[in-house]
Amino acid sequence: MLAASVNPIKASSLSSLTSVSSEKRMAITPSPSAMVCLDESRPSHRFPFPMNKLLCSKTLGTMQLSGVKFRVSRGSKLRVFCESKTQELQIRRCSPLLERSSLSSNGALVSDEWKAVPDIWRSSAETYGDRVALVDPYHDPPSTLTYKQLEQEILDFAEGLRVIGVKPEEKYVLFADNSCRWLVADQGIMATGAIDIVRGSRSAVEELLHIYNHSESVGLVVDNPEFFNRLAGKFCSNATMKFIVLLWGEKSRLASNETLGVPVFSYKEIVNLGRENRAALSDSLDARKGYKYEAISSDDIATLVYTSGTTGNPKGVMLSHKNLLHQIENLGVLGPAKPGDRFLSMLPTWHMYERSCEYFLFTRGIEQVYTTVRTLKDDLRNYKPDYMISVPLVYETLYSGIQKQISTSPTAIKLMVLSFIRISLAYTELKRIYKGLCLTRNPKEPSYVVAMLDYLWARVIAAVLWPLHALATKFVYEKIRSAIGIQKTAKSGGGSLPTHIEKFYEAIGLEVENGYGLTETAPCIAGRRPSYNVLGSVGHPIPLTEFKIIDPETDEILPPGSKGVIKVRGPPVMKGYYKNPVATRQTIDEDGWLNTGDLGWIAPHHSVGRSRRCGGVVVFEGRAKDTIVLSSGENVEPLEIEEAAMRSALIQQIVVIGQDQRRLGAIVVPNKDEALLAAKNASIVDSDAVDLSKDKITSMLYDELRNWTSECSFQIGPILVVDEPFTIESGLLTPTMKIRRDRVLAQYKEEIADLYK
Repeated sequence: MLAASVNPIKASSLSSLTSVSSEKRMAITPSPSAMVCLDESRPSHRFPFPMNKLLCSKTLGTMQLSGVKFRVSRGSKLRVFCESKTQELQIRRCSPLLERSSLSSNGALVSDEWKAVPDIWRSSAETYGDRVALVDPYHDPPSTLTYKQLEQEILDFAEGLRVIGVKPEEKYVLFADNSCRWLVADQGIMATGAIDIVRGSRSAVEELLHIYNHSESVGLVVDNPEFFNRLAGKFCSNATMKFIVLLWGEKSRLASNETLGVPVFSYKEIVNLGRENRAALSDSLDARKGYKYEAISSDDIATLVYTSGTTGNPKGVMLSHKNLLHQIENLGVLGPAKPGDRFLSMLPTWHMYERSCEYFLFTRGIEQVYTTVRTLKDDLRNYKPDYMISVPLVYETLYSGIQKQISTSPTAIKLMVLSFIRISLAYTELKRIYKGLCLTRNPKEPSYVVAMLDYLWARVIAAVLWPLHALATKFVYEKIRSAIGIQKTAKSGGGSLPTHIEKFYEAIGLEVENGYGLTETAPCIAGRRPSYNVLGSVGHPIPLTEFKIIDPETDEILPPGSKGVIKVRGPPVMKGYYKNPVATRQTIDEDGWLNTGDLGWIAPHHSVGRSRRCGGVVVFEGRAKDTIVLSSGENVEPLEIEEAAMRSALIQQIVVIGQDQRRLGAIVVPNKDEALLAAKNASIVDSDAVDLSKDKITSMLYDELRNWTSECSFQIGPILVVDEPFTIESGLLTPTMKIRRDRVLAQYKEEIADLYK
């Protein structure tokens, strides 16, 4: 409506304007796209504009339209000044199913299928509603969220991020440890169409700064004020940040002057901003008209995950929503999780094995309880989880604790328990034989007669041993399992679990299933099934994933049973390394095969015999680049020797060395408490001794290595005993607790040289 006049012009309706004077006139034609005509002695100029936006100012000599301003000067000639301001629609990228209502109201096509990872929360909220999804007992405040509450929290956090300026495809780092708010932040960032770059708080500041700058991130989401204070010195002077979000803690605990004017928001502030803006958008159609809604594509990058960096700087792995959705939709083959099952989460949630498994488990209605390394043992007993996912080191630590408790028991009890365990180890070995779950590399299968005799023999002996095994289960193993706390299945990933530890858990009735994958494959590409739990393997490939074993020199495909480099192809394979096309081409070939850099083999298929159910399982045998080449030209895989050595209670950590040397050596971190106890039992030192000399420890370690590695193909010669354990803080362990061999070798370079003189 033309609501005001330009003196002396008066407008009584939208259809006409009276003449300004006999020499000058302006005409406005009422139409959907009206024209302003300026008629003077010169040719007319026409400016199209929507009629419904027409507005005249009360100010003399000025007319204003939405987006166009006219200023008319007094005098004999007419002068027109035009300023055009176009208000562009803001893009809102949405997770198609999670924010279906927003997309559908904007005319976008909406699917009921998952197209982005955050879509799973709508399905889970509808299916599991008021079931408890999360229990986070160790943060302040402790948190418990149902599936409905979790979905709303993610939606509010995502909207809050949009309010403070988060845009699709921008990158934001999420540097924080395990918590319910980590999950909300992770999914909230993804739900906006932005990309999160994740890492834990224990990483070195220099590494975190490298990740932030290399990823071209523009905002920082961190665990708490204390963690940011640790980062602030380097980040505020070497990184550009739009904002900082604190997941936990108060802004008042930030060090003064550290943020240098960068806006800081608490978690609650982001959630409240989002909740208010969602309500405003819901109540106002005009408010929604200012946005253009787009759906996140399954091919969009969801997250950048920087590799552990066992060699050199970590590389940014680009994982799409499609990569992660493949995990969510297919990990069910590895275990039948059901609503109400309890899952204990203790790995860093940015560890891809933990992360993908959590996403999957939340689609099954489980209850997730967060724990820490410090509280793990108590939480295992108190919460008694059905499932736990962890790295081999945790299961090795639990095993060592059990062995220590057995060894310190009274002599009669110790002998009884050890005898029971030996009987059960024999029983479970025989059980694997008659069930056809014994691993072999031999492609030649036995004859039917031999296989049948083998089966009958194993059945008969197992039947003889079963009563004793059942007795041990009743009076010993049930107590051990109760102390461990895991009710159904323990999942292991991120490395190979030593065979003797796997056999022990099998003997006491705790099912441990190993999986295999890489960050570059989102990560899981193989895993042991409950019905095909083949010890020594990492299980069958998960659906839609292909494996092949190639000769590292000729690139020829090797037959089953032959060891070579593992290559994999399928939906979980990453899009590539961020800003590193050379490394991407070196890793993924033109046909989509990703070179894992791992050595392994695929078990041959047998129709009869003790290996008849093992065909097609994948066996991991270490990293190709970890291979040690002796001066004799012999190739040594250190993993086998290290696993054997770690069976000793006296050895805490070990790295086998010997590149270009005549014989192997080792760097050993001793378990000093166990060594002192063993020395007292062997009368090497007095019973009141409080320490051991380095010579005595070294001598004992030599004996242990000779004992435990006697069946290995190569033996260890000289050893270097070091006092300080390899830790994440020292840079000698990756955040996923793998030993950084190159850094260990570099740190002890001079000592190693002296060792071989």
